[in-house]
Amino acid sequence: MSIHALDQLLILLLASVLVVALVRRLGLPAILGYLTVGILLGPSAIDVLPSGPQTRAIADVGVVFLLFTLGLAFSYPRMVAMRREVFGLGSAQTVLVGGVAASALRLIGIGWPAAAVLGGAVAMCSTAIVLQQLGDQDEINRTHGRLAFSVLLFQDLAFVPLLSLATVLAQGTQGTAAPLLRLVGLGVLALAAVLIIGRFVLRPLLHVIAHRRMRELFTLAALLVALSAAWITQRLGLSTALGAFLGGMLLAESEYRHQTEAAIRPFRELLLGLFFISVGALLNLQVLFRSLPLIVGLVLLLLVGKMALTALILRLLGIARFKAMRTGAVLSGGGEFGIALLAILAPSALVAPRLTQLLLTAVTLSMIVSPLLIRYNRSIARMLLRERGPPATQVARDFSGAVELARREHVILCGFGRVAHHLARVLSSQGFEYLAIDIDPAHVRSARAAGEPVIWGDCADEEIWHHLGLPKASVVIVTFADPGVAVGIVRLVRRLRAEVPVLVRTQDDSRLEELTRAGATEVVPETFEAGLTLVLQALTLLRLPPAQVLQIADRLRRLRYVTLPDSSGSFPALDTLADDADAQMRSVVLPPGAWAVGRRLAQVRARGAAITVTAIRRHGIVGREPADETELQEGDVVVIRGSPGDVEHAEAVLLAG
Repeated sequence: MSIHALDQLLILLLASVLVVALVRRLGLPAILGYLTVGILLGPSAIDVLPSGPQTRAIADVGVVFLLFTLGLAFSYPRMVAMRREVFGLGSAQTVLVGGVAASALRLIGIGWPAAAVLGGAVAMCSTAIVLQQLGDQDEINRTHGRLAFSVLLFQDLAFVPLLSLATVLAQGTQGTAAPLLRLVGLGVLALAAVLIIGRFVLRPLLHVIAHRRMRELFTLAALLVALSAAWITQRLGLSTALGAFLGGMLLAESEYRHQTEAAIRPFRELLLGLFFISVGALLNLQVLFRSLPLIVGLVLLLLVGKMALTALILRLLGIARFKAMRTGAVLSGGGEFGIALLAILAPSALVAPRLTQLLLTAVTLSMIVSPLLIRYNRSIARMLLRERGPPATQVARDFSGAVELARREHVILCGFGRVAHHLARVLSSQGFEYLAIDIDPAHVRSARAAGEPVIWGDCADEEIWHHLGLPKASVVIVTFADPGVAVGIVRLVRRLRAEVPVLVRTQDDSRLEELTRAGATEVVPETFEAGLTLVLQALTLLRLPPAQVLQIADRLRRLRYVTLPDSSGSFPALDTLADDADAQMRSVVLPPGAWAVGRRLAQVRARGAAITVTAIRRHGIVGREPADETELQEGDVVVIRGSPGDVEHAEAVLLAG
């Protein structure tokens, strides 16, 4: 690597770390940080980014992983359950917005095929930004969140023909039907090839790798799936993005969807970051400043137009105007699909470079504004409709409830994974209140959907412990398996409150002394409990009297744990609380068209749904361990737990039967 290239790489990494950290600190998506880095370091600003074909190729790989992940997020059962909203609202919104934009472009001399692609690019919304922001605000299951999700789901489907049409137009074959017919044939061939190879080769391969728990090999296999699907469509003369999307859809309905997404996430984030940096670098600041009034007008027209047209469609479909306006605000920004379409069409001679640059700038700026519009969609709707209502969001209500709980005597759980979830159930069954904190947004969202008192935050942050009510805590339980993280938490707790008991879970005894010196009241190693359970089971199988086995267990535990009282009862191993190590918990919201609406849980189980229904949340009230005779209703949040395959099957049964 040359010195100049190394300088460019270091500047790129430094700018990315600083800007993305600042953006995340403000609670905005990292995508906006990468776009900003691209704008600042692009050729129209500081001009330190390499603009060669190698950078473009790496950015294209980032697009492949983006579309593969979006394909993984595609849910056929949910599409079936929401088919009226997806194909009714989704098609109406996309066709209306895209049609209005295409008609306007046709008036300025753009041919219909190119205008259709450009109109589709304008109509597209950012799935990544919308779903992430709504999820962070706990609004994904609200009416406007469900309606926005249905539109995004249809746009995922509509992107495939738009992408194919853009590919044909970029090859300069506008005006004849033969290329389009050839495209349809190649698309069918590509779909068949991806389905056949995926079903009979890749899925069995993933099955073998997953069951043998070869994590590194699973990561390589996930990369192989994404790139192989892209390679197939490229060899057939189609876009690599189309193949990646088809490959993701192929695995979307398998039990490996979430594991595959987790495996490729580091690569996707890195390469996707480079893609958005390259998109930001495409923006010409000279054009922006020279045409600032025109671009500002385009951005406002894009935001206001999409919001108004979306709200109009919803009102015609009978949705209340407040919810219609909130949905319009959520879907008003541009999206990465639109940028991808513009980037494909940009090299062709069908559209003037200045027009492409103006549209690319407007769509990108609308994406930058989009998170703010989503965050304040309630206030925007109230202001436009001149209404007043309760200002608190669901997140604010959850946080206020946690603050109220923190004023009473309670147990603090650091982390809310599998072990903490089972501990919480035991504490609740015995009448003890608890407040949990977790840094994983997915854990927090699923727990909140199930009605659990869990807040998002970092246990290493001193300020968060004031919100957790440490002065009123009876016990602090650290459930993280990483002893390095646990040591820092124990020291912080001891500095803030010296006398509170602190219980720490670890995998083994390797850092027992360090945790004890840090102030842990007791350390529970899983290896000790697992080994002791094996010993007791072996003694039982050797026909030792049960009373003697219990005495041995009691003696060994009292030798190991200082705080354990003398008892002849059995003490279950902590790791047995985790059930199956692969178990997942998921919250499934039942939309109006879901198969399970109006049916009993027994009927769901009769369809082979081998999962545990831990709770049902209805109108804010949580029912634990519901009976088989419980009748499900529209809007219920069904909390299910089981192996990845069983959870996928149960979700498909609940939504589509």
